[in-house]
Amino acid sequence: MALTSTPEHPVPLREMASAVKGWVERLGTIWVSAQVIELNRKTGSIHFLTLRDTSDEISVSVTLSTAVLDAAGPVGEGMAVTALLKPTMWMKSGRLSYECFDLRPTGEGQLLARIEHLKRLLQAEGLFNPALKRRLPALPKGIGLITAKDSAAERDVVVNVRLRWPAARIVTRHCLMQGPSSAQQVMAAVADLDADPSVDVIVIARGGGSVEDLLPFSDEALARAVAAARTPVVSAIGHEVDTPILDLVADLRASTPTDAAKRIVPDAQEELQQIGRVRRRLMVALAGFVSTQTATLGQLTQRPVLTNPLSRFDVYAEQVTALRHRLARAALAEVNTQTSQVQRASALVRTLSPQSVLTRGYSILVDTHGTTVASTDDAPIGAALTAHVADGTLTVTVTEKKKENHGDSTIIEED
Repeated sequence: MALTSTPEHPVPLREMASAVKGWVERLGTIWVSAQVIELNRKTGSIHFLTLRDTSDEISVSVTLSTAVLDAAGPVGEGMAVTALLKPTMWMKSGRLSYECFDLRPTGEGQLLARIEHLKRLLQAEGLFNPALKRRLPALPKGIGLITAKDSAAERDVVVNVRLRWPAARIVTRHCLMQGPSSAQQVMAAVADLDADPSVDVIVIARGGGSVEDLLPFSDEALARAVAAARTPVVSAIGHEVDTPILDLVADLRASTPTDAAKRIVPDAQEELQQIGRVRRRLMVALAGFVSTQTATLGQLTQRPVLTNPLSRFDVYAEQVTALRHRLARAALAEVNTQTSQVQRASALVRTLSPQSVLTRGYSILVDTHGTTVASTDDAPIGAALTAHVADGTLTVTVTEKKKENHGDSTIIEED
């Protein structure tokens, strides 16, 4: 119902805004086809999309929840989508906005979303792990080539391999490189070449194309077959901007078939030039080494020990003579020292010996039993004693005793 108003009886702005809001929301939800030109993910639960008409310069800003965005799968800029939108108006600002309740990629976008989902699955299983990539042989004995018959990709690989390494051996398996049966044929060719012991590397090559054309090379079964192959696999699918799943599971991704040829075999001319450079460096290094060693030998031959080998023995003889003299002097000095010590000890012993006492006029008395007479009480009157003097013995008889301290005296007579 239209609002009625005059200059004399205007309606409040809120009533007009409320009416507009009602008219807009009466439209309800509508499915629209559009293209994503901007995706702004927020940290919260609400995100923002900018959708543009596929044939006209008309774009709108859309809000959607995290649940809706995640349910749509991988959504990227430039992707074609079908969206369930509901227009509404904010009363406070009068701004028209659109809320998205469902988002579905369509056409190429749908294919990209499906491929992205498979990528995440295989990545979670570890099939893209760089640690699992096998190193290509430096010079393969045989090169397995899987490509379409008489294709530009086959020509690029073969011609460039022959130019770089004319002796290279190529084992080719022709397959359909697009279409429903392409993935199955490529899988069979990979299994055949992987079982051939003469093939050291396998190249899967094809020219560029649309997402639909390259879809077989994002096939899950083919990706798993390549990951399980024992022979290193090189993916040369499409152009630089094309990245099918095969590129991620292969051991090496080549940007083009020509690049694959350059990566799998060395350039014979470059190798010959490198060998020549190495040979020249080796000759220079060897000549320098010989020159250095020759100079060292010349210096060694000028040393006295080599010009007169016996001269060293003369030095040793002088050293031996000097050491002998030192030894003789040391031995003589030691003998003299020990002799002096012995003489001093001998003199001390002689000084303390009884014989030395006897030579000074003393004598030692012993009775008939050989017991020393040290007191007048030890020798009764008439006892026979023996007196030891410096040059012999005397036999004496006691005739009188006298003690010096008590006035007694002992007189001894000789027999």
